[in-house]
Parts: sequence; structure tokens; C-alpha cells
Amino acid sequence: MADPYFFGYGSLVNLATHDFPDPRPATLKGWRRAWRHTDLRPVAFLTAIRDETCEIEGMIAHVPKNDWAALDEREWAYDRVPATDAVSHPLTHEVEIAVYAVPDHRNGAPNGQHPILLSYIDVVIQGYLRAFGSDGVDRFFTTTEGWHAPILNDRAEPRYPRHQQLKPEETALVDDRLAAIAASIVEPA
Repeated sequence: MADPYFFGYGSLVNLATHDFPDPRPATLKGWRRAWRHTDLRPVAFLTAIRDETCEIEGMIAHVPKNDWAALDEREWAYDRVPATDAVSHPLTHEVEIAVYAVPDHRNGAPNGQHPILLSYIDVVIQGYLRAFGSDGVDRFFTTTEGWHAPILNDRAEPRYPRHQQLKPEETALVDDRLAAIAASIVEPA
């Protein structure tokens, strides 16, 4: 029987946000990331969307005893989608890999009422920096769509439940990359 793994492409790349065993860098082909809003959450977040011209880096990790309950709870606004054949990874044993994606009928563009949280971006970029270096951070930005959405600066009072403390150089990297794409940063009301 194949071992169950997930492919994470956002906050799950940051190993400080979970303790799933056997994390490994991997690549998902035929998908890209996008900032989306759904009626299930008050803010925008990342999802994977099909795009045959793209591939994204991320992290796979084992789901012990095929117990998806904790991960399904964390990713409750997503569908768990089989992705084994689309993932390149270093494992040599048989695995089944799933990716979480927002269902098409719940996908909506982020907007002023449903912004992206800067504390969420910080967590994701910290994970990519640690796993893939600054070049990986750059690839993250180029393989993610929806950067025109407003980004709520919630660093002083993080709203993202798994926020992390960034080192000054990590914060500077995030700020630099957001400035380079002319991101719209808005302050809390």
C-alpha cells in the first residue's frame, strides 16, 4: 500500500507551522498558485489552480496512518485533490500525494473586503526562503497570480493563526519583494 503524503505550496512549506514527518522539497507540474477569496473565510489565501504551462515548488510530507483529519481540519476550505502523477520528489518508495485546492465554484478574487494578510505572506515567504533560498522566493512570486489584491498590514497584531516571528532580514526580504511588484499594502482600520 502506498504511503500518503500531501504537497504544500503555501504555509505548509514553512515547517514551523506543522509537525508532519518526512518533509521533502518537491515540484508540482501543471499547477500554479493564486490568491483567492471564498465565502468560507473572511480573508484571501493561496490556492493551487491548474495551469499546464506552470510548475510550482513546495514541500511534501507524510500523513501517518492515513489520518488526514488534522490536515483536513487545517485546510477545511479546500478540497483534497489527488496529485501523485504531477509531483516530482526524491522518495523512492510508493506514495500517494494529494494537494489542497479551493473548489472552482468557491473561487473569487480578493478585494478590499477580503484582503491578503501580510502575516500570512510572511509565513509563506519564510518557509520558501528556508527551503529554497532567495531564488525560490523569487520563483514563488512569479508562479503566483493575484498580487494586485490589497494586502492588510497586520504585523503589529497578526491575524494569521500560525504566524511566525521573522528575523529582520526576512522581513526586509518580504518587504523588498512586495515593493518590487508594487503591491498595495493597506493599514488596518
